[in-house]
Amino acid sequence: MITTTDTSIFEAMESNVRGYCRDWPAIFSTAEGAWLRDEQGREYLDFFAGAGALNYGHNNPILKKALLEYIGSNGITHGLDMSTVAKRELLETIRDNLLAPRGLDYKVQFPGPTGANAVEAALKLARKVTGRKTILSFTNAFHGMTLGALSVTGNAAKRAGAGVPLEHSTPMPYDGYFDNTIEDFGWMQRVLDDSSSGFDRPAAVIVETVQGEGGVNLARAEWLRHLAGLCAARDILLIVDDVQMGCGRTGPFFSFEIAGITPDIVTLSKSIGGYGLPMALVLLKPEHDQWAPGEHNGTFRGNNPAFVTATAALREYWSDDKLAQRTAENGAYVGRTLEAVAQRHAGVSTRGRGMVHGIVFDDPSQAGKVCRTAFEQGLLVETSGSMDEVVKLLPPLTLGSDELDQGLSVLVSSIDTVCGGAA
Repeated sequence: MITTTDTSIFEAMESNVRGYCRDWPAIFSTAEGAWLRDEQGREYLDFFAGAGALNYGHNNPILKKALLEYIGSNGITHGLDMSTVAKRELLETIRDNLLAPRGLDYKVQFPGPTGANAVEAALKLARKVTGRKTILSFTNAFHGMTLGALSVTGNAAKRAGAGVPLEHSTPMPYDGYFDNTIEDFGWMQRVLDDSSSGFDRPAAVIVETVQGEGGVNLARAEWLRHLAGLCAARDILLIVDDVQMGCGRTGPFFSFEIAGITPDIVTLSKSIGGYGLPMALVLLKPEHDQWAPGEHNGTFRGNNPAFVTATAALREYWSDDKLAQRTAENGAYVGRTLEAVAQRHAGVSTRGRGMVHGIVFDDPSQAGKVCRTAFEQGLLVETSGSMDEVVKLLPPLTLGSDELDQGLSVLVSSIDTVCGGAA
C-alpha cells in the first residue's frame, strides 16, 4: 500500500490554475456512492458531489449498467447533432418524465457539454429573439467562466480574469441583498418604466433561484413570481440558470417549481447527464426557437454516452416523486441540525433549501478552517460566497441516512472545534 502522497507530478506539470487539489491534498483513486478513496485506502465522505454534477452519487450502479451495455454494443459515442437512438430515447424521456407531468412545453437544444455553453446559448438566443442587447443579472450571481457568462457573473475576481470589458449587462440586487430594508424591485421597475431613466429595455433577465457559488443565497417564491411577472409585463425574457440547482437539488426536479413560474429559457448541466459525463441542455419555449440551422453549435454537443446515463437517471429517479420527497425530508433534517449548531456559536448562521445548505461565518477565515478540519476527519466540503465565508453542502441526493448522519457529525464537530467548542 502506498503510504505517502507524492504530488510532484501535478506541481511540475499542471497549471497553477488548479484549485480543489490544493484544499484536498490527496490522490483519489476510486469512488462509489457518497464515498471517495485515495491511493492510501483512506475513505472520504463526499458532501461536494462534483460541485453538484453527481446528484446520484459516484458510479451509480443503475447508470453504470446502462452505460456499460451501451458501450459494449458499439453505440454511437460522438454524434454532433445527428439523430441517434440514444438521443431519441433521451428526448422521449424528457418529454414523458419531465415536461408532460409538469405541463411544460419546451424545445430542447444541445448547446455543448458545459453549463457555460448553455448560458452562452441562452444569452445569444435572448438577444436574437428580442433584438435587444442588455441582460439583467443579479448581485452575487455565478453563471460560468466564458465571456458571456462572466458578463452576468457578480464576483469581481472572476470578472477580472476576462481581461477585457464585460459589456451589455447590468446587475440588480438579489432577493435580500439589502436585508429587506428596501422594497424589492422598486428601483428596477422605476427605471424600466421611465423613458427618461437612460436605461434601455433589456433582452432578458438571468437568475438562479438559489445562488450556490454566491453563498447559498435563497430567492423566495414570491420574489421569483414578482420577477416573472415584471418580465412578462415588459416583454423581457426570463432565463433560469438551473445548472447547479436543477435535477432535484432543491427538491423538485426544476428549482423554479416552488414558485409556480414558467421561465422562457432554462439552462441545465452538471447532473443532467446523471453519471458525471459532460452534457448540457437549453430548454426554450417553442416561440423562441428562432435559431437558423447551425447558428449555434459545438463539436461535443452530441455526447451520446451522457444521453444514455441521463435517460437512465430520469427513468429511475423521476418517474415518480419519491426522490423529491426524500430530498425535502433530508433537507429539513439537515436544516434542523445546522441550526442547532449555529445557535451555539456567535457569528454563525445557516440557510438552505432541499439538499443545498450553507453555514455562514461572520469571520470568513472560519469557513476555510472548518473545511480543512472536516477534510482531516474524512469529509469533503467546500466554501462559497464573495469572501469564501460560507461552507456549502452538496451531498449526493441518494446517500443513505447513516451516511448523512456521519457527514453531519463530522461537520458539527469541525464547527465546534473551529469556533471554540460547544457552548
